[in-house]
Amino acid sequence: MVNWKKLSSALGVSLLLAPAVSGAPLVARGPDDELAAIALENAYKILDGTLQDGSSHTSCNRDNVVIRKEYGDLTTDERDDYTKAVKCLLNAPSKLSSSQYPGAKNRYDDFVIVHINMTHMVHGTANFLHWHRYYIWAYEVALRDECGYKGYQPYWNWGKYPDPLKSPIFNGDAHSMGGNGEYVAHSGQPLGMVGQQVPAGNGGGCVMTGALANTTVNVGPIAPSMDPKIGIPRNPRPDGYGYNPRCMRRDVTSYFTSQYLRPQDIAKHITSSKDQGVFQDTLQTDTRQAFSLHTAGHYTIWGDPAGDFYVSPADPAFWLHHGQVDRHWWIWQNQDPATRVQQYMGGTEWMVMNSKAGKLSDLQHLSIVAPATTGSIPSGQLVSTTAGPFCYVYQ
Repeated sequence: MVNWKKLSSALGVSLLLAPAVSGAPLVARGPDDELAAIALENAYKILDGTLQDGSSHTSCNRDNVVIRKEYGDLTTDERDDYTKAVKCLLNAPSKLSSSQYPGAKNRYDDFVIVHINMTHMVHGTANFLHWHRYYIWAYEVALRDECGYKGYQPYWNWGKYPDPLKSPIFNGDAHSMGGNGEYVAHSGQPLGMVGQQVPAGNGGGCVMTGALANTTVNVGPIAPSMDPKIGIPRNPRPDGYGYNPRCMRRDVTSYFTSQYLRPQDIAKHITSSKDQGVFQDTLQTDTRQAFSLHTAGHYTIWGDPAGDFYVSPADPAFWLHHGQVDRHWWIWQNQDPATRVQQYMGGTEWMVMNSKAGKLSDLQHLSIVAPATTGSIPSGQLVSTTAGPFCYVYQ
């Protein structure tokens, strides 16, 4: 339970005032959301000009800043609008070359191909958080500009749902992102860099319930992590770009949410990360003691394609997971925006020792999915959610 009086006193302002700007109360759920309340308050101070984060906030202000919300905090109509827009991208034609990428059949596939192509530059590097922030925003722009979506990208608060199958995200009702896959007898898998054995869930088969039931996956797999007896068909090309239509499979499990994605785990990661390098490395790196938050979120969904490092965006729940990754970073940044927002640390090539250090002037590329008004953007313009091309905060 949040001690609002104590927290407000520490901030020198009533936290109940900040949510009034968005027209809805901020309901804290755990220690991670107490940190989120501080982040939101500081974000509004930045927009008011009473706090600095090193970025130029010339076009974003309290009047036009948009609110990204947790999926469960959306109304059912808002959830329906979101899934309708997702299905619009799944049915719109691809803009990629059909000879170079024969598996890309729709506009949604364009985003998957871009992620495949960028995987080694934007994981385990200085680019990880900045590139994915840009990537998620580009997806949000496509939903709005190409499919008429009126809302903004929701996120999945990992710590909110001990049993994800009881959440509005994965419960399989008409307003969800689809339910679990149908049960198929299968074994668990060794996951992560340490090969820890994870038990199988109660799914594994095709997703047949919810708004995204019967979704077709067209590209990949490249690095599948499901029991081979499930029978995921191999791609006709070694690069994964061949046309390989199959059902979207999930094996949603509470294994990770019950021990690695709890509110206290999320809060501890924020408060124990002293700088950007530590924050992004521990966010992605599994140890013998625990899976990282990033890994645990992906494998809570699991299946095909969510359990494939390269092709994971082909499951639309990816965007809610990485929306939370971006929110998690935003919370960490806005605990101390004056010193944290401009930090950029790490190399530029995944698993290459002593690779060239990243710089804020390095360009982040999205190719065919970049919004028409942007193109490639320097990382220094992607550090703040209320500067550069962005104008959003999280509630």
